[in-house]
Amino acid sequence: MDERRILASVDHTLLRPTATWEEIRQICDDGVAYGCASVCIPPSYVKQASEYLAGKLPVCTVIGFPNGYSTTAVKVFEAQDAMANGAREIDLVVNLGWVKDGRWSDVLAELRAVKEACGEHILKVIVETCQLTQEEKVKLCELVTESGADFIKTSTGFSSGGATAEDVALLRAHVGAQVQVKAAGGITSLEDAQTFLDLGAARLGTSRIVALVKG
Repeated sequence: MDERRILASVDHTLLRPTATWEEIRQICDDGVAYGCASVCIPPSYVKQASEYLAGKLPVCTVIGFPNGYSTTAVKVFEAQDAMANGAREIDLVVNLGWVKDGRWSDVLAELRAVKEACGEHILKVIVETCQLTQEEKVKLCELVTESGADFIKTSTGFSSGGATAEDVALLRAHVGAQVQVKAAGGITSLEDAQTFLDLGAARLGTSRIVALVKG
């Protein structure tokens, strides 16, 4: 098991609604100390965390979170506001109602609009795999690829299930070569983390891995 590789893939995450600045600051300190890929935090703390980190570690935040049903205009504004406050990575929740209605052109248009708003910064699209059929997962792989987004992400961690080995393998098999996979939700052990990386995930969204390494 490659502990260093695991930590370098972690978006060290704290998205609990009751999160305080002291907790966010600890997430930032640990993210730097343990060589994580980013910290993933609520939008309201992005500016404060970005100033605190002063470029030592990218700040990631979430938009349309956790339900995905904000309008496209709101999601675009959220992304622009987050980047103005210092975010360098955006995790966007897809509109699951549109997915269930088969409104694929609307889904694609929204993904493209948010990616355009992100510009050169990283966009990860959360598809909430636990709510999807196999056919919907495959279709979303196609749309995420077509949109120009950088990642497809399994889960918010706030729904009925998180990442599974089967879903990570499926997403990796169906997205384009330029799209990476982020596994998130329910990663409770270093063994889980290594399994997801071995299956092709490039990022791990988790609040637990650093704590496990810290002992």
